[in-house]
Amino acid sequence: MNILSLSSLALALFCAVPGHLASPGTQPDAHHPALYSRSVLPAASYSVAFSKKVPRRKAKVDALAALRGSVVSRNAYKTVPLAGSNLDTDYLVNVTIGGQNFSLIIDSGSSDTWVPQAGFSCFDLTGSPVPQTTCNFGSTGFNPNSSKTFELYQNVSFNQTYGTSEYVAGPIALETVSIGALEVSRQVVPIPNVAAWTGDGVLSGVLGLAFPNVTSLFNTSDPTTASIKNRILYDPFFFTAVKQNKVEHPYFSIALNRPTAEQAENDLYTPNLGLLAFGGIAPVPVIHNTSVTVPVLAYPPTIAESKRQFFWYTLPIDSYNFPGSENIPEARNASLGNDTTVLDTGTAVNLVPAPVAAGYAAAFGPPAELITVSGVTLYAAQCNATVPQFSVTIGGQAFSMDPRDQLVPFGNDTCVLGTQAQGGPLIASDFHLLGDSFLRNVVATLNPIDREITLTQRVPY
Repeated sequence: MNILSLSSLALALFCAVPGHLASPGTQPDAHHPALYSRSVLPAASYSVAFSKKVPRRKAKVDALAALRGSVVSRNAYKTVPLAGSNLDTDYLVNVTIGGQNFSLIIDSGSSDTWVPQAGFSCFDLTGSPVPQTTCNFGSTGFNPNSSKTFELYQNVSFNQTYGTSEYVAGPIALETVSIGALEVSRQVVPIPNVAAWTGDGVLSGVLGLAFPNVTSLFNTSDPTTASIKNRILYDPFFFTAVKQNKVEHPYFSIALNRPTAEQAENDLYTPNLGLLAFGGIAPVPVIHNTSVTVPVLAYPPTIAESKRQFFWYTLPIDSYNFPGSENIPEARNASLGNDTTVLDTGTAVNLVPAPVAAGYAAAFGPPAELITVSGVTLYAAQCNATVPQFSVTIGGQAFSMDPRDQLVPFGNDTCVLGTQAQGGPLIASDFHLLGDSFLRNVVATLNPIDREITLTQRVPY
């Protein structure tokens, strides 16, 4: 399920930068007095590094950005390095399916883990058949004949359409899936044999980490007859790992690292983009006593609670804090601006209520101004502007952002802000969002089983 749609030019700008350090709060906020708890998290049992980052695909509406991290475990069998390239905006991780290796996008906004089947039929976006190379996947696809563990899931099919008419459809396997040393068996893995795709020559599919409600398995062997009426929910990869007791604790954790200037300019793959960890908190330095756990919010918030469902990692925001924020009601009390906020490891910037974005932009020295890029209106400032402090209070804890994450170089002396206004012609207007510019400053530990999110402030780096 995709959150954010931007033009390719505007998306290229969103290689974000966080705001500034503010003093963390320690008292519960009046708006959500019972929604959080202080947490002591177990260390992760498994950690894998992101392998690559790639240019954002036009159809990836939620705009995955580059995960940046470092391998910190000395146990080589538990930690796998990640690498990336300079134009990248999608984070990839190495995944083994049926003994075959693939580079898959990490997507916390979708749930299916899929790779194309070897010999798949490729179509353009008008439905006309084209050579397989036109789809430009990063591999020739999954070959059932090369797997010792392949089992066809009978009488079902997969059908997924993305934001700009790309689609994949076809059969489904029950397969052994490994990420680093974490391995599950008989995982539902769609292996589409039909694809309309505009690939980048690197990624070979998607690793979905969201909830079962977003899966796309249908009770029909013909994917063209798939509908909401015959959809079957199934356990995504991490849910399967928990049920098979492959992790002691039901957490997965993401730590994104800020790139160095050299990494940002390097057109070759560079290591240490970030860590994806399973079973606990990712092994990066964090500030003691800053962990807060809040519930994942069901969606949509406008209907009766009994009818809401869990789709994304959505959490309540207490307030946005920066010079002058005390004079902005939507900043003081985020619920006034609809405090439904998606935590998305992939969207490069934060999308906040328009009055909050405007107030924060005005606090820059000199003030940031609105510019229009490919039909998208963005706040931009001089790259040498003074960046005001910025933090987001969640569960009574203020999580601060580094100033480097609030100025994204674009053009000669112009930088786009890492915190932008929600809405606009190409940005979905019913969500607020905390993206990579925020996530580079925290460790996000997600518990989809108990439907909880734990955030922990990272040590400045």
